Amino acid sequence: MSGGDKAPRIVEDLFGVVQILSDGTIVRGDEAVLHQKATYPDVPGVQWKDVVYHAVHGLRARVYRPASSPPLAGSNKLPVLVYFHGGGYCLGSYTQPPFHLFCLRAAAELPAVVLSVQYRLAPEHRLPAAIEDGADFLSWLRGQAELTAIGGADPWLAESADFARTFVSGVSSGANLAHHVTVKLASAQLAVSPVRVVGYVLLSAFFGSAERTAAEVDPPADASLTVESSDQLWHMSLPVGASRDHPVANPFGPDSPSLASVDLPPALVVVPGSDVLRDHVRGYAARLKDVGKTVDVVEFEGEQHGFSILRPFGEAANELMRVIRRFVYTATER
Repeated sequence: MSGGDKAPRIVEDLFGVVQILSDGTIVRGDEAVLHQKATYPDVPGVQWKDVVYHAVHGLRARVYRPASSPPLAGSNKLPVLVYFHGGGYCLGSYTQPPFHLFCLRAAAELPAVVLSVQYRLAPEHRLPAAIEDGADFLSWLRGQAELTAIGGADPWLAESADFARTFVSGVSSGANLAHHVTVKLASAQLAVSPVRVVGYVLLSAFFGSAERTAAEVDPPADASLTVESSDQLWHMSLPVGASRDHPVANPFGPDSPSLASVDLPPALVVVPGSDVLRDHVRGYAARLKDVGKTVDVVEFEGEQHGFSILRPFGEAANELMRVIRRFVYTATER
């Protein structure tokens, strides 16, 4: 190397897997190094396949349906559960085993047609790119619902999906994404009829704020997500220069639009007791209730952030499936 040129240096390093260099280059490694190899039980009786929903961005969704399952009362089709994976908007994939297993279980045990959605990741694609992708997916789903009536829809969806009983869900950053997509729908920023979203489900939601909460000041000793990691994920995913009071991170922050007049569907908010973000999630649910929204809050004492994917066959995950099933039944009967 000559002329005083210097090699780019690492200015941001996320778990050794995502690095931002001083010249703006982003280097992404294999996330497999972050996960322990594990063997999980099989989930029989579920069919799945991948479909493309955004050809330009190369984005896919994985469709799951029970091979044979009794539908909910009053319909010969199944409710639809849209699911966004976690990873702090910087990591994760709909193909990774823990997310795949959750969707297999949900399809079999609710039962439901489950749609697990790929979205663009930061820092290559900073927010709101992922939220735009989520909205694009719901627009694609609207197209499938329209085609079902005239022919030409994906055959699995045409045969099995009750688009009028659709739920939007996600875990961690996927739960954050689910909130923002649901707000777009409920505030008429996104038209998806004949798809009808009748509820949304937030699991270990990834929220933040500039002001620290009590759980962030004094974190649970067994927390799976640290305050430092949470901060770094927001720093690498939000628009450059934004604080954790950005409306994506803090839906009730100083610059966030009011949700008082937004006709949100019923929400199921799941709070892990050993999560550094638990106070953010509790506060989110409380603020929704304050403005008259229907919110079911279920706390899992002693469970960590993302427990539904960290231990996808644990007793807490088993109970969570029962909780989601009850919510789906209740929401579809309202």
